[in-house]
Amino acid sequence: MKKECFFDRYCGQQFYALLEDGILTEFSAEKENAGTPVGNIYKGRVVNVLSGMNAAFVYCGLEKNCYLSMDEFYTDYSKYDGTVIEINNGLHNLEIGDEVLVQVTKPARGNKGAKVTTMHSLVGKNLIYLPNTGFLGISKKITDEAEREKLLKTAEKLRDRQNEGFVVRTHATLATPKQLKKESEYLKTLYLDMLKRAETAPVGTLLYRDDDLPARIIRDSFGEDLIAIRVGDEELYNKLLNLVRLQRDIPERKLIFHKSERAMFREFGISQKLYEAVGATVPLDNGGYIVIDQTEAMTVVDVNTGSYVGDTNHEETVFTVNLAAAKEIARQVRLRNIGGIVVVDFIDMLDESHKSKITEVLREFLSKDKAKCNVLEMSELCLTQFTRKRIGNEVNEYLLKPCAHCKGNGHVHEDVFTLARLRADLLDCFANGFNSAIVELNESIMRKILTENIFTREVNGRWKDKRVYLVPHRTYREDYFSVRGDNSEVLNVPDNAKMLY
Repeated sequence: MKKECFFDRYCGQQFYALLEDGILTEFSAEKENAGTPVGNIYKGRVVNVLSGMNAAFVYCGLEKNCYLSMDEFYTDYSKYDGTVIEINNGLHNLEIGDEVLVQVTKPARGNKGAKVTTMHSLVGKNLIYLPNTGFLGISKKITDEAEREKLLKTAEKLRDRQNEGFVVRTHATLATPKQLKKESEYLKTLYLDMLKRAETAPVGTLLYRDDDLPARIIRDSFGEDLIAIRVGDEELYNKLLNLVRLQRDIPERKLIFHKSERAMFREFGISQKLYEAVGATVPLDNGGYIVIDQTEAMTVVDVNTGSYVGDTNHEETVFTVNLAAAKEIARQVRLRNIGGIVVVDFIDMLDESHKSKITEVLREFLSKDKAKCNVLEMSELCLTQFTRKRIGNEVNEYLLKPCAHCKGNGHVHEDVFTLARLRADLLDCFANGFNSAIVELNESIMRKILTENIFTREVNGRWKDKRVYLVPHRTYREDYFSVRGDNSEVLNVPDNAKMLY
């Protein structure tokens, strides 16, 4: 399979996309200097104890109080083979006012705060360090028995105490025992330094931050699986180049700086694929289609034949559409990063072997997902339920926001989506030979650009010798704008036009 990674940064955000054989299968975005809170460790204070649920609410300095449960761990131990342990994080002893060090396991969602745990994990390239959990495990993707035994023995020697653990990651097969020891010592030092700072730090302090989005992807990727890692920002390229040189498992030649004057995501067709990714209706190659309806409780997927009529009989026609839908559904939940319960309403089939085949294919394609998925057998009504572990935010949360005109019943594009399209249009305008651009846009979007210095990097860099005039309109939708290029020495612009910086 031909895999290509794409990284870019603009409008105060960092972006990541993965193409497999030209098909968009993964996408993520994070705010610069903020990122996702998942994996971060905070010094918190217990504000409420729920004895009946063996849980507590903890103030960590985040927007909402965090939920601390006995059953929440940052590491998903079911993903690994290892020792069976009984984990007790001592929540029954917690009292209001107690100070605890907690690690975010799931981000805040809707009106719910983030979920946290006291069972900390520090993730490295080859190892996951568990400073207060005596679990010794190994990735299930390592199948060679001799290799597994050797790596587990090495990991056992890295432990300094019984209640300290390690998980051996898949990439450890490429590391030497010396490299594993060096990484383990680094993770231990990192944790001890954090504990020392926690002694005097005030409640609400961020004590440990996980790597940012590009660094996490590079850390967790296999170099031999990728034919190219394309980067659209020079500063980010240099940062990733240093990381690749440090890790030495990805050839430098695979890291490519995108030097084009045009926006990288648009030039490789990723932007258009993203627009399609936030739509409810997804077409299938054979003429059928699926409809994805995401709610807070679950995600429901409906499968339809569409224009496909088949060649033989109704049962075969339905089976063909359901088969294509199963493959596409697996791709869509991965691309949209859908978590929680998913219910698929497949088109009714009578043949039991067809039902079994659809379930088998769905499981096969979901197995390629990094997030853990559990697929149940298809019901008599041809309904299939499966769960997918939540990892970070869903793509819709990056790209859509509630519509102000229908009190949240509908959604419109997030501002960053509109700004990314505007930036790409301006790059196209200047790449086409124009020295000036006149942009007519929504008044609030123009205010956001000016007050938050959205395009500062571009204005001080590739647009240094260009002129951009913003013309505000109160009647324009937030996601609507137009860009007009002009090479005239004297431009004809309205009196209310503002020059970009």
